[in-house]
Amino acid sequence: MSVIKQKPVPSDIAIAQAAKIRPIVEVADGYGIPESALETFGSDKAKVRLEFVNEAASRPKRAKYVDVTAITPTPLGEGKTTTTVGLAQGFGAIGKKAACAIRQPSMGPTFGIKGGAAGGGYSQIVPMEDFNLHLTGDNHAVQAAHNLAAAALDARMYHESRWSDAYFEKLDLRKLHVDSYAVQWRRVMDMNDRVLRNVMVGLGDLDDGPLRQSGFDIAVASEVMAILALATSLKDLRERLGRIVMARDTSGKPVTAEDLGVAGAMAVLLKDAIQPNILQTLEEQLAFVHAGPFANIAHGNSSVLADLVASRVADYVVTESGFGSDMGFEKFVDIKCRTSGMYPDAAVLVATVRALKMHGGGPKVTPGKPLAAAYTSPDVELLRKGLSNLEAHLGILRSFGVPAVVAINAFPTDSQAEWDLIREAASKAGAVDAVVTHNFAEGGEGAADLARAVAKAAELPSKVQPFYSLDLSVKEKIERIATGVYGASRVEYSAEAEKAIEAWSALGYDKLPVCMAKTQYSLSHDPALKGAPKGFVFPVNDLRLAAGAGFVYPLSGEITTMPGLPSKPGYLGMDIDVETGRVTGLS
Repeated sequence: MSVIKQKPVPSDIAIAQAAKIRPIVEVADGYGIPESALETFGSDKAKVRLEFVNEAASRPKRAKYVDVTAITPTPLGEGKTTTTVGLAQGFGAIGKKAACAIRQPSMGPTFGIKGGAAGGGYSQIVPMEDFNLHLTGDNHAVQAAHNLAAAALDARMYHESRWSDAYFEKLDLRKLHVDSYAVQWRRVMDMNDRVLRNVMVGLGDLDDGPLRQSGFDIAVASEVMAILALATSLKDLRERLGRIVMARDTSGKPVTAEDLGVAGAMAVLLKDAIQPNILQTLEEQLAFVHAGPFANIAHGNSSVLADLVASRVADYVVTESGFGSDMGFEKFVDIKCRTSGMYPDAAVLVATVRALKMHGGGPKVTPGKPLAAAYTSPDVELLRKGLSNLEAHLGILRSFGVPAVVAINAFPTDSQAEWDLIREAASKAGAVDAVVTHNFAEGGEGAADLARAVAKAAELPSKVQPFYSLDLSVKEKIERIATGVYGASRVEYSAEAEKAIEAWSALGYDKLPVCMAKTQYSLSHDPALKGAPKGFVFPVNDLRLAAGAGFVYPLSGEITTMPGLPSKPGYLGMDIDVETGRVTGLS
């Protein structure tokens, strides 16, 4: 059984640095976005001014809307972003005007385990160093707005413990009577740091504030980031910030950012961040890079505003939802599409031989360690055993009513027989087509066949609609997703989850969408369950509220909102050439 031979590809960073980056104003002009609508950051990136965003969003939708999702990935990822960028380039290769829209990565995973997230090979967004690091400062603005609210809450609790009601009346304020045991607003930072997961604040003198247990989350897990991604206007952003529930008072009622009087100042910090960022692919397609909500406890999709603008200036918009179709695509439809009013015309399901072998019982895949021989040499039988995962994900997409194309992300160690087996299984499972993609090594030309297949799929009837009605109870929504999407037989709730569901429902939050928080490494809640597990009991440990973002999020399994650094973090290989200023190792 022969292994496919591919030409060697230089490192991602070498490709990006060798690229001749066209001035972003010229790229934007080709899409009908004039220079007057841009706030430039150097010559290679810009923000689209809100005035143009609002004007463009009022136009009729022009583009076909495509979401790129994936099967259940290995910890190494399966090239979803590379496929997203490559598909936009592939449309260019067949003469179509396309734009891609993806999240801005967190610097935590960049310096930790993942490295760069701009795509890879000849399908990436440039300038990749800026993309992966500070870009235009949006993540820092989110971090600042979130932490301002945290400081405001602790300051109010401190002053209320010292002064009478009459004193607050003189200040034209009212006491909020925050219950220090019901504070749910932690602090954030955009870096992996496990020692900050649980901290005590207020240690020291009495003037250092009330003593209580708290902690830090990574900035992309902030509700503020989820709000930034879902806001449809500056007005909507301001209103959502005001609705954030930061704590409860001693009578059990919500204490919001509006109650604290801090929502307006948070909006001030985000007034520029709400403007979508634009960069470009290596082949000069427009790339919107805006917002980056966590794909576990949040919806894991880039901004609504970016998609709204992109859909008015391009013929095809290719966006990407976090993790597999069980998480990213479900949240894309049930949360993001409800907000934007735009539903996908087609979906692309990214699969790799490597991941399907893992689901067939292959050896454990661990970042930083060499792959086992099973993944680097042909093994059709191991692959066959793992096809149930592909079939399950195609079943999820079918249940949403979206035409789906499978993109088989090619690796040099794959064999033709393995690709043929995946294509056969995809066809039987209802895919419109299954295409082997070579865009990592060949750029847009390597995704031209995929673009043609997706263009055909996008012309088919798409009957996409949310998976559940908002009128259902919280439990009914959870159970519909757990049984209908994940394959569980039933849902089991902890006492803490029962209490939280009852409390938030009584306060009127039961009509919000649910944003399920579970592992990305299994269709179930248990990362050890590979393939397509069925009949398991899906546990809900707790339920939390993100009222500003507009959803509740049930927690299943162990979900970490502040990742830690691995024993061999990515930053060990990064440096800067002090003579040229070029970054090395960020790939």
